[in-house]
Amino acid sequence: MRILIIHNHYKQVGGEDTVFFAEADLLAKHGHQVEKLAFSNNEVVTTLDKLQAALGVVYNPQSASLIKKKIQQFKPDVVHVHNFFPLVSPAVFSVCQRLGVPVVMTLHNYRLVCPSALLFYQGKVQTDNINKTFPVDAILKKVYRDSAFQTASVVLATGIHKLIGTWRNKVDRFIVLTPGAAGLFQHSSLRPKQGQLVVKPNFTADLGVGADSRADYFLFVGRLTTEKGVETLLKAHQLHPFPLKIIGDGPLADTVAAYAAENATVAYLGFQGRERVVQELKQAKALIFPSEWHETFGMTIVEAFSTATPAIAARIGGAAHLVQDGYNGLLYTPGAAAELAEKVKLLQQDVSLIATLAGGARRSYEQSYTPEANYRMLSAIYEDVIASKKAKAHL
Repeated sequence: MRILIIHNHYKQVGGEDTVFFAEADLLAKHGHQVEKLAFSNNEVVTTLDKLQAALGVVYNPQSASLIKKKIQQFKPDVVHVHNFFPLVSPAVFSVCQRLGVPVVMTLHNYRLVCPSALLFYQGKVQTDNINKTFPVDAILKKVYRDSAFQTASVVLATGIHKLIGTWRNKVDRFIVLTPGAAGLFQHSSLRPKQGQLVVKPNFTADLGVGADSRADYFLFVGRLTTEKGVETLLKAHQLHPFPLKIIGDGPLADTVAAYAAENATVAYLGFQGRERVVQELKQAKALIFPSEWHETFGMTIVEAFSTATPAIAARIGGAAHLVQDGYNGLLYTPGAAAELAEKVKLLQQDVSLIATLAGGARRSYEQSYTPEANYRMLSAIYEDVIASKKAKAHL
C-alpha cells in the first residue's frame, strides 16, 4: 500500500506531531511505502506571512499546488491528514477528490466544531459552539489565542466548508480517538454521514512493566494549565497531603513551584524528557490525570498502562473511556478536589487494590494500545476506504 501522510506542525511540538511520526514509522515497518508531506507554522514569521496564512485558511492555492504535485508524483493509494490548519487548509480535500484518491483525517481536537479546538475557555468547559455553523459569539470572546481576528479566521474556514459540504463529501473517513469524542462529533454541526466516523485510539511502544513494589508517591505528568486540572490537584493535596511528584511546564509553573516550596511532600521536577517520565511512571503508585476538558484521548494514561501503573482520572473526555473504574484505575468527578483526595487515600490504604488495578492497566494496554493492535485497526480503515472508492468508481 502507498500512503501519503500530510501534517501541519504547530510552533510548539505536541501530541499530534508525535502521532504523525509514530504512525508513519509503524506503517513503514510493516512494509508499506510511506511518504510524509509536512508544513510548519515556524514558516510564519513576518507580518506578511501571518496575513497570507490568515487569508489562505479557507483555501490555500500554494499548498494545493504542492499537494497535487506530490500526489501525481507518488501516486498514493490513500492520503491521511493529521492537521490541515492553517497552512495546508481544506484545499487538501478538494485536491484529493479531484485526483480520485481516498482521504482519511484524524480528529485530534475539536477545531471543526469550535474555534477554541479544546471546548474549554474562560476557565471552564464550553460546548455552546458545537452545533453552530458560524459561532459568532466565539469571535467576540476571542476563544482562539485571545484574538478576534484569528478566531474569525477559524470560524470562516470551518464554517464555509460546512456550507459547501467539504467535511461530509470530501473526507472518506474521520478517525476519532474515543467513543466519547465520536459522540460529540456525531451530534454537531459537522453532520458526518453514517459510517464516516470510526474510532481508533492512539498507541505507545511497550515501555515495560514497572516495579512490583512501588515507591511511595503519586505522579502528575502534563502541561501546567487550568484545563489540565492542576489547581484541583493542588487543592486535593491541601486536603490530604500525600507524596506527589509533578512533571511539566506551562502557565501555572510558578504556582506549582511555589506550592512545592511550601509543602515537603510535593516535588516539582519541571519539564523532563521521555526517559525520565517513563522512569517515574515505573515507580509511582498511580498516575493522577485530573484534566477537566474533553480531551480527545490521553496519551499519558496509555503510557502508564504500559508500565502497569493505574490511573486516577477525572471522569471526562478521553479519560472517561480509557480508565475503567475499579479495573485499571479510579474515576472521580471533574473538579472535585475532595473526591480526588479520597481516591488517593483509598489506594494508600489498600495495597491489594493497587495490585488489582495494575494488572488491569497492563491488560488494557496489551489488548488495545500496542503498536500491533493499532496497525491492524489503521490498515483496516485504509483498506476499507480504498475498496469503497474503487467500488464507487465502477458504478
